[in-house]
Amino acid sequence: MDMKKRVSLELRHRSPTEVQELVLDNCRSSEGKIEGITEEFSNLELLSLINVGLTSVADVPKLDKLKKLELSDNRISGGLEVLAERLVNLTHLNLSGNKFKDISTLEPLKKLPQLKSLDLFNCEVTNLADYRESIFKLLPQLTYLDGYDIDDCEASDSDGEVDGVEDEDEEGESEDFEEEEEDDEDVVAEDDDEDDDSGDDEDGEVNGDLDSEDDDEDEEDEEDDDEDSSPAKGEKRKRDPEDEDDDDDD
Repeated sequence: MDMKKRVSLELRHRSPTEVQELVLDNCRSSEGKIEGITEEFSNLELLSLINVGLTSVADVPKLDKLKKLELSDNRISGGLEVLAERLVNLTHLNLSGNKFKDISTLEPLKKLPQLKSLDLFNCEVTNLADYRESIFKLLPQLTYLDGYDIDDCEASDSDGEVDGVEDEDEEGESEDFEEEEEDDEDVVAEDDDEDDDSGDDEDGEVNGDLDSEDDDEDEEDEEDDDEDSSPAKGEKRKRDPEDEDDDDDD
């Protein structure tokens, strides 16, 4: 797919001013030049053109907000002056896998005062004696060269991020995490309520059973009292002395 068509697809019905990241890796450039990217991408902060067949960056537009430029695995060998003129706020530049042979071809990068990370992996220039010392001397504004600082300390992940773009993603993730936590708390609360309700029902059933047993016992006691107060069945009632006297008079 050619670069112009790829740019159109990546826009996804947005205007160029709405785009902050543009990734065009593995598409094909015409005659080794940048195509389809204009100054209308005024809010662009990250541009990735990995393995697109570039031989020149002469057609890169003026992008004042661009901070990270990925140009690895192309065939660029020089002409970096245009980057210093049009990408004045660039902080990260990846030129790995290109055709840079001499330290002098990198000299235009001195005019990028914000540049703090430069990658030149798999470029012939890295085979020169005192390569690292020479680059740090040429570009004193650099913090990291090929992922390590001047003391050979590795760059942290946060140093490779573009401010703002990555932060938005992290904020979105934290908000989603907080929403998930709230949902979990609601579920737990509902479960507790259900447990309380079921406990009340069980208590009611147990108490109801106990009350019914007490009522049965009371009824049995009353029946026993009635039986004790009545004369035994078949037992002859004793005669009183007065009844006997009445019989004698007769």
